[in-house]
Amino acid sequence: MAVVGQGVPTRSSTGAVLSPAMVPHPREELFSVLVVDDHPLLREAIAARLRSMGAGTVHEAASVAEARARAQANGPCDLAILDLGLPDGSGLDLVTELRALGWNRLVVLASSDDPYAVRSAFQAGAQAYLLKSASPAVVTDGVKRVLDGGVYADPTVAPLLATGTRVPGTDNTPRELSAREVEVLQLVADGQSNKEIGEALSLSALTVKSHLSRIGRKLGTGDRAQMVALAMRAGVIR
Repeated sequence: MAVVGQGVPTRSSTGAVLSPAMVPHPREELFSVLVVDDHPLLREAIAARLRSMGAGTVHEAASVAEARARAQANGPCDLAILDLGLPDGSGLDLVTELRALGWNRLVVLASSDDPYAVRSAFQAGAQAYLLKSASPAVVTDGVKRVLDGGVYADPTVAPLLATGTRVPGTDNTPRELSAREVEVLQLVADGQSNKEIGEALSLSALTVKSHLSRIGRKLGTGDRAQMVALAMRAGVIR
């Protein structure tokens, strides 16, 4: 934060010289934000809260198309808050797009506390997942955490993240999969080859094979179809 007169004597309006310690600090630097939600009242409420937190410029969009237009016209904002259920497309796809365009602070504000939705948001590049039912204090805490460069999960969904990647193996014993292993399994479920998975995740085909071998050992099967079926039944992938 810039400090007026830091280390330099400053004159008051009467001409008296003030020491640096007596010069008042200005307000913290304002941040810019894009709010994407198709419900006008909720969008306006979020915008008002952000302004109370120091947002100087608040852009609003009610759809994926409007958000893309705003992003193209204004470039990356300091923060974006996005709904997942938009009328013309997936909010998750929008998170991925904005992330690729240099938006580094993305907050998902959603209705669902489904573990798959939560994990998918973070995997797409979000830094926070908040529920629309959250209290103003939780929303404020989450936004502040992201603005400070951290990550945040709504207290209601945080426990889901801890258990959301557990898949019962062929012996019905739950095994914990890493976020990368879940990504690999999802792409296997999408029908992609090891080479295609590697290209999508910036990994070598050999590394993808190693991930699959590790997943197979955890789940007790080397069969790709069975690994996918087990993960789907557990709700880890779609």
